Amino acid sequence: MKRDIIGEQTKIWGVGIVFSIQEAHMNSKLSTSNAIIIGSMLFGLFFGAGNLIFPVHMGQEAGANWISANIGFLITAIGIPFLGVVAIGYSGSNGLQDLASRVHPYYAKFFTFLLYIAIGPAFAIPRCATVSYQIGASSYFGESSQTIALAVFSAIFFMVALLFSLKPSKLMDYIGKGLNPLFLFFLALLVIAVVINPMGNPSTAAVSGAYKDISFFKGLTEGYNTMDGLASLAFGILVINAIKNVGIEKPRDIARGVLKAGVVVLILMSAIYTLLVYTGADSLGVLQVSKNGGIALGEITKHYFSEYGALLLGIIVTLACLKTTIGLITACSETFEELFSQSLSYRNYVYVFTVISFLVANLGLTQIIELSIPALMFLYPLAISLILVTLVGLLFNQRRAIYILPTICAGICAIGDFLAATPKSVQALGWVQNLLSVFKQLPYFDLGMSWVVPTLIGLGISIIYCLAVKEKNSFTGYM
Repeated sequence: MKRDIIGEQTKIWGVGIVFSIQEAHMNSKLSTSNAIIIGSMLFGLFFGAGNLIFPVHMGQEAGANWISANIGFLITAIGIPFLGVVAIGYSGSNGLQDLASRVHPYYAKFFTFLLYIAIGPAFAIPRCATVSYQIGASSYFGESSQTIALAVFSAIFFMVALLFSLKPSKLMDYIGKGLNPLFLFFLALLVIAVVINPMGNPSTAAVSGAYKDISFFKGLTEGYNTMDGLASLAFGILVINAIKNVGIEKPRDIARGVLKAGVVVLILMSAIYTLLVYTGADSLGVLQVSKNGGIALGEITKHYFSEYGALLLGIIVTLACLKTTIGLITACSETFEELFSQSLSYRNYVYVFTVISFLVANLGLTQIIELSIPALMFLYPLAISLILVTLVGLLFNQRRAIYILPTICAGICAIGDFLAATPKSVQALGWVQNLLSVFKQLPYFDLGMSWVVPTLIGLGISIIYCLAVKEKNSFTGYM
């Protein structure tokens, strides 16, 4: 994150979002106006390609059960990220690697590496390009031309992202301040059109797949796809620095400011997600369930605003995704330069991540989503367990003993959830079948949440140990 102080204005640069915050000297509490501005910044950090397409697609699949699916979705898509940001704020850590090092320094490097790869060149960055193409350009090309068109579009997309990632300019200020409100404005127009002139009746819409029987739990795991639970561990430190920049210096007040800003995001994203899920369910009155949310959103927009509306939305989404891409490339490059200080320079990492993202993007949106699911099924238990033990650790002076066993339990069980989400060809391998036969004995395995009970048991044992064995620790958290 870079800061430019001009007079009494402090400009916060974080993953391509720029907001000007009036600097206050030695404040003890975060004002409501600054909480809204910082909360808006955090919203900009979180709201990317996946946040737009997954709720719409889930709404199409859930149909009449969209409400229960939405509740589950909100827990993992918003609740976990909210707790992640709060955990960073109250823990007193300097970021993800510092926080994860309370388990073990080697584990901190391992987890930080995997998390940034997931929210970077493996899935999140390529997804930005493919969502932009899917919504803004794919409808203008025939089926036989889609592969070439995606390659050309993504090449231009990543060349622009590369230029700004190498040397960010004042255009980021323009995009950050102008694009997000404009994007939300046109998204609001779409949602209002759906509410005023619905395509059908969501309460009678057809229900697909697992949403027929376990819509809540299916929605719970679908929330993983936004990757915000993972991103919250990376973005929390940006919020802390933003709060410091408005003159709040006491750790306790910073932590409370993080909570206040987080509530803004909680309310805003809950409303937007719910409306998008409803939009997907409502569309079944005219449309069929699409292969992915990018296709669905494009079809819905075209239905209401014809070709011109779809083109306009496509431009806005492309710019929004481009902004997020620039920020993610920058964040990943800076993190890897820090993780591996004797390896490549920041500039070289920018080139590497841009090229890898371009190659992955050309697999197509549906393929990227399918490939990301097993990885997310492995990473999310680790992320959620880290958030959970950090919050519980506030009661036990952040003792290392509270971190280790729950993390081990979550990590072992996450292997089973990972294997269960792999393609059928992988699951057919003998050794995989043997492992899965063991993991299937765990509660909630069929729901993709076999890690929950063992992790809670591990946490319970750790709590008992910390209560029984006293240990001095100078840090008590910011409660």
